[in-house]
This record gives sequence, structure tokens and C-alpha cells, in this order.
Amino acid sequence: MNTFSHGSNMAAQRSLLRALGWTDSEMQKPIVGIICAQSDIIPGHTHLDEIARAVSEGVIAAGGKPVVVPSIGVCDGIAMGHKGMRYSLPSREIIADSAEILATAHAFDACVFVGNCDKIIPGMLMGAVRVNIPSAFVSGGPMLAGHKDGKKLSLSSMFEAVGAYTSGKIDEEELARYECAACPSCGSCSGMFTANSMNCLLEALGMALPGNGTIPAVLSARIALAKRTGEAVMKLLEKNIRPRDILTPAALKNAERVDMAIGASSNSVLHLLALASELGFTKEQISVDTMNEISAQTPNLCRLAPAGERYIEELEDAGGISAVIRRLIDANLFDGSAQTVAGVSQDELTKNARVRDDELIRPVDHPYSPYGGLAILKGNLAKEGAVVKKSAVDPKMYRHSGPARVFDSEEAAMEAISTNKINKGDVVVIRYEGPKGGPGMREMLSPTSSIVGAGLGDTVALITDGRFSGATRGAAIGHVCPEAAAGGVIGIVQEGDIIDIDIEKGEINLRVPQEEIDARLKNFVPLEKPVEGYLKRYRALVTSASDGAVFKKF
Repeated sequence: MNTFSHGSNMAAQRSLLRALGWTDSEMQKPIVGIICAQSDIIPGHTHLDEIARAVSEGVIAAGGKPVVVPSIGVCDGIAMGHKGMRYSLPSREIIADSAEILATAHAFDACVFVGNCDKIIPGMLMGAVRVNIPSAFVSGGPMLAGHKDGKKLSLSSMFEAVGAYTSGKIDEEELARYECAACPSCGSCSGMFTANSMNCLLEALGMALPGNGTIPAVLSARIALAKRTGEAVMKLLEKNIRPRDILTPAALKNAERVDMAIGASSNSVLHLLALASELGFTKEQISVDTMNEISAQTPNLCRLAPAGERYIEELEDAGGISAVIRRLIDANLFDGSAQTVAGVSQDELTKNARVRDDELIRPVDHPYSPYGGLAILKGNLAKEGAVVKKSAVDPKMYRHSGPARVFDSEEAAMEAISTNKINKGDVVVIRYEGPKGGPGMREMLSPTSSIVGAGLGDTVALITDGRFSGATRGAAIGHVCPEAAAGGVIGIVQEGDIIDIDIEKGEINLRVPQEEIDARLKNFVPLEKPVEGYLKRYRALVTSASDGAVFKKF
């Protein structure tokens, strides 16, 4: 029974609903908010009105009253490489706040969250946890891979083409051919980048139905999935199953298992930590150390772009995330008893899932690597941890030592890379790009892609207190904590200092005597970039990336 159904005390509210054209019978039904991030500027969101409409049909068929309300969103690809990227991660907090506000102010009985890209899904998850009414998620689905000269492409191919053009390896005409081929349809970018990673992890968390992460945006099966999600949320309401019932520590560990198995984006670490914080979990339950333990136990079964030559649409054909989960359950690497929005356990939900391509989803005893696709590195340069997408690193770079090339912004680093001032063996250090230092923790896809495009991907490492796009490949180590702006050791690295990286051992160290480090830190005054508006407030409130870069709790 919804809040507005009966009673003279709600007559004024009902009069406003009548202004919307609601009938008496509609007012008797549960109100299901459909929080939809449709946008004409994001390729992954341009079609979400169709998804929301299909969800509405499912809700109506199951006896509910759907209402569609908006959410903001930022396209990381479009925001990349300029000041707009400073607003991408901060938008996650706004999305969470707005979901909480919309659902609570309008007394929704249940919610379906319709998003697709990067910070939108994590922000919606955080909002769902706060409101804690029966909720389900359905994404807009992945983009189809591009095609050029008989090869498949994605957005990462495009950024690398820019690097190849800048270094003189291709001409402007060839660059234009890449530009017109890389992104051929609506949907989230076609590799295992952040958006698709999070949409796949929604299945592992139990918050979305099978197919959420892998059914292409342009297929009618995506519409059918949206309708089933609308029906599913009504069953959740009937059984009073809420996000906090589903999102247990076991569920988050399940997501981390799948994360490692599929080689998901390094940003997933940031968002799972933020979700754990929102749920009130302790560091003993979920932390970067937990993730390293899970990585050490979980084989990497998939190598999708940018780590390989296969794409999300192919993962769907191979059996999807359900098939990955089934393999992990059968190997006792996934808690099959975890609850899902389907109203049944993960074990029950995936009992008929089958792998249809053993090369795309490898058997547990024949993985691409015995360890997970992500690794957490620690050392004197990152006492609280740093993150690398190990599955996208050339094995030659698993161990690397080289001189630091130090830059206090992405722009300064890009100028050096684009003018061929970076040499083989260098370790590019980009600092003051963390949550506080940026502020906003910008993604560094442009620098990493330029390094790879210039042919230096197997000889040059890049470390930053910022973060990387899920489309990044190469020895790109991000989330260095503590960040420079918070007094971290990365802030006192000097040009020419030797940095030692050992991804296999999980270590990253500045080869400088501890007494010298202590002396430098004693005299260190971090830079503070001038900002106004939301970014100024964000900088004052945001915590370390090792805590998910969430706002301080008061």
C-alpha cells in the first residue's frame, strides 16, 4: 500500500497526483520510481528512455504504478583530457544524493535504477543503499565493437590512434578513419571498461538480472530484460527484499571475485570500496587488502579489450556473466547462497548457465593467469595502496625500475609525451590529480594511450594519484595513496629518482633512503589548485581513494 492511498491527511498530496492525470485505481498501486539517467550527450544513455519505458511496462504488468524521474550523468570519454574530467568522479556523490532525495521526497515504494556509464551506476548503488527500499538495476547495455580493416575497435583504439598520430606513425586521414569507425552504435563503450565492468558486477552483486552487463544495447533482448526487471522489482516489493538484504559482505566479495576473473576496470576498486563505506562495512570486512587476498585466490578467466582482442558482445555469446559465476561457484570461489533481485540465490539463478567458448571464458584450471586481473601494490610510495589492471600490462613490465619523470598535472605530462620527451625506461609520475589534488581524481586515458600509441607501452610505466579509464592498458598504476595533496610520498618524488615496480610481488617503492624521504616530507608543502563552486566543496569533504573517495562521515 503506498503512502498516498488512504486518509484525509494525504488528500492534498492526492490532489497533486490528480493534476498529473492519475486515476483512483492508480493511486491504490505501489509507486515504483524509475530513476533514469537518459541524456542526449552520452552514447550509453541516449536510448535510456526506451529502457525506462520497457521497465514501466513490466511494472504495470505486475500491478505497480511507474513514475520516471531523472538523474544526471557525465560521459567520461567526452570529459576526458580537459577540465570537465574533474567533475566525473565528484558527480557520483551528486547522483547518490539525488537518488536519495527523489525516492524519499516522493515516498516511492520501490525503485528501478536505469543507468549505464561510469560513475552513474556506482552513484545509483550508493543511493539505493541509503533509501533501502526494494530496488533493482537495469543498464542500457554495451555498444557494438567498431570495425576497421578487418579488425575490431573500441574507444581505447581511438585514443591510441591519437597517440600514433601525435608521434607521426599515422596521418590525419588514417586518424579520421579510426574516428568514424570506433564507436558504431549507442551503448556503453564496447570493451571491459568501467561502465561495462560495473554493469557486469551488478549481476555478481545480485542487484541486476542475468544479461545486464553483456546484452548489446541495440538488441531487442535488452528491452525484454528491462521489462523483466520491472516485474522483478514488484516481486521484491511483495517479499520486502531490500538492497541491504542483498548487498552483504559476501555479495561484495562475490563481486570482487568476478572483478578479478573478468579483468574489470581498476575503477571498480574505487566504487566497491565506496559501496562498502555506504553500507557501513569495516576495513576488516572489505578493504584494498581484502581485494588483494581475493586476487591471489582468483584466476583471470577473461581477456577482453583493452587487455585482449575480444569484446563484450562476444562475452554475451559465450554465456555472459552467469557463465563466469557458474564456473566460480563450481570451483568454490563464489558464494552461491547469496541473494539476488530475482528472488532466488545465485546458485539457483545460474544453475543452467553454460560456457559456450572456453577460450573467451577459460576453465579455472586453464586460466590466462592464476591471479586476478587487478592487483593492489604497496610500498613506501603507496603505503595505503595503489591499483593496476595487471591483465592489461605487458608481462615484460611486471617488473620495472626507471628514473622518475615528474609532472604536477596531466596537461604537463601530455605536453612532454606529445613532444617525444619521454624515453624508454622512464617512469612517468603524474601527481596532484587525486580526489583532493585534482580535485576530482581525473582519469589519465590520454597520457596512457599516447604512450601506447607512441610504441612505448612495453618500456614506460606511468604512476599517478589520479586514476585510469577502464580503457587504459599498459603499466599504468593509479590511485596512489596517500595522494600528493594529502602529504603523500608521491608529492616529494624528484626528477630522476629511481622507482621500483614489482607487480608480481605487489610492491612499488621509491629507491631513496628513508632518512632522505623523512627530510623531504618535513619540508613538504603540497600544492593547492585554485578552484571554485562544487569542486571547492568536494575537495573539503572527500576522503582518500583507499576509502573509495567518499565524503567524510559526520
